[in-house]
Amino acid sequence: MESPLPVRDGVNATRLRLPASGPWETALDYMLHRWGHVDQDGIKERFDRGEIVGEGGVRLDRTTPLDAHTFIWYYRTLPAEERLPVELDILHQDENILVVDKPHFLPTTPGGTYIQESALVRLRRLLDLPDLIPMHRLDRLTAGVLLFSTNPDTRGKYQVLFEKRRVDKEYEAIAPVADGLEFPRTVRNRMTKSRTYLLAEVVAGEPNAETSLELAGECRGLGRYRLLPVTGKTHQLRVHMASLGIGILHDPFYPVLLDKAPDDFAKPLQLLARGIRFTDPLTGRETEFRSRLELSEWIRATEPEPALAG
Repeated sequence: MESPLPVRDGVNATRLRLPASGPWETALDYMLHRWGHVDQDGIKERFDRGEIVGEGGVRLDRTTPLDAHTFIWYYRTLPAEERLPVELDILHQDENILVVDKPHFLPTTPGGTYIQESALVRLRRLLDLPDLIPMHRLDRLTAGVLLFSTNPDTRGKYQVLFEKRRVDKEYEAIAPVADGLEFPRTVRNRMTKSRTYLLAEVVAGEPNAETSLELAGECRGLGRYRLLPVTGKTHQLRVHMASLGIGILHDPFYPVLLDKAPDDFAKPLQLLARGIRFTDPLTGRETEFRSRLELSEWIRATEPEPALAG
């Protein structure tokens, strides 16, 4: 459902579904019930300024009945956010798409405590592109190639590529080398992820997650793994690596869920979306974008050892 309010400061207006009935006579009564303990005067002032609207941009006021609208839109009051000490790198930009290297720790889209500090909002503000929309997502802790649509008129053609799995994705991970594991190999299993639980789980049943894995190099007990996902389940690569006993370095979830702690920017998850490849739906050309990032633990592992004194 398209918002009748434009993007403001890089952030979409929030959509709220009003209850069909209840002990509230007006939409204002309901919003005060939900959030009045936080900012009662501010909510009333938004109604007075016409900043809360229904479908078609119809303005609500303090007397608008609860059942006059099913959905309403409004702008959230954005909390103060400390800027994350990471930067985006633009790999490609044209009239239809934008491709960036997303750093570790920066979420793709707003959510939770990260709203302004997301790749989407940063880029909308930096490039003055309010219509910017991501074509896929990377976990907050994963870095690498991320593709956005810049043009609503051609967006659907790129969305079809991802929906039909016509985009080849390549990832890179740094993890221990385990004796007895042969590569290349394929991991297939059935994964499930609940909205109420942080972790994805492997369960019995017909496989719905598949990843091909290759060992591209090894040094000092660490492996540089090439991961080719066939499917795109949440945390799929992290779960598949952990299931082999070679959990990705600095993963706070798999194989063991660690206590939540502040981000350690010196120890990013060693997982990188190295590249994506597809046939461009507008030009028909084979197109590939590659990350310019390198995983820090592999850099450390391959650095020459310091010469002994004397």
